[in-house]
Amino acid sequence: MQPSHASPPFRLTLPARRDSPAIFCSPHSGRDYPADFLAQSLLDARAIRSSEDAFVDDLLDAAPGCGAPLLAATLPRAYVDLNRAAEELDPALIAGLPPGVQNPRILSGLGVIPRVVAGGRAIRSGKITRVEAEARIEHGWRPYHACLSRLVEEGAARFGGALLIDVHSMPHEAVEVAAGRGRRPQIVLGDRFGATAAPPVVDEIEAAFLDEGLVVARNLPFAGAYVVQAHGRPGLNRHAVQIEIDRALYMDEAAIRPHAGYAAFRQAMRRVVARIAAIPLPQARGLAAE
Repeated sequence: MQPSHASPPFRLTLPARRDSPAIFCSPHSGRDYPADFLAQSLLDARAIRSSEDAFVDDLLDAAPGCGAPLLAATLPRAYVDLNRAAEELDPALIAGLPPGVQNPRILSGLGVIPRVVAGGRAIRSGKITRVEAEARIEHGWRPYHACLSRLVEEGAARFGGALLIDVHSMPHEAVEVAAGRGRRPQIVLGDRFGATAAPPVVDEIEAAFLDEGLVVARNLPFAGAYVVQAHGRPGLNRHAVQIEIDRALYMDEAAIRPHAGYAAFRQAMRRVVARIAAIPLPQARGLAAE
């Protein structure tokens, strides 16, 4: 079964020359909503977008110019969540599923095919068929992850290692002030408490944001989800870090549009991206092939 949408599930922008072991990805910035999906939704055009990492792909646009690929989803998170495992299916949404273990994400309606958007608001009434759910995974999730895996493998082969940067945005109210040691974090770096990236690599990423005057926290409340768990193998010199950016830094969250500070923050992100792309991996110094 082919899904009704005709657009590719992602946009890949490659550098003219791949000079960096870094790969930047944005799995939640997609905004190509299939017409029949919108027609069946209980939500209006603004509410359905509340789970989007709106504009994150644009904030990463410097990556190809810094020698690093940029992979950005085009399908929206409300349709298929690319930062979940393909097996995270929700029996409250998908008809005909056999009994199975459900993790907290599935129970809250945030499986690979989401049941709700931000604030726990239901996307639709009733269930979808398992055929429809599997079609979304087959034609959205699998191509995206096949491309991402290929980029990581190519980077590892060329540079002796890879650095996957998985970038998201977080609602301004999502992080408590205490997590930032007295100041509300504006950036949260997730490396699964050291499981998906070597500390010196994360230190370099943190320094890039700190030098822009931003408040940075690690792993609380976002330690990293499927993408970094699937690809982060620091013992094999494959590092993966999730980055969460406070939406208030660059957008009006209610209206889902850039605010007056967008241009300045975009320039700051371009400097951060350039610094991350230049990070030498712990065991890969001088290994880049010509």
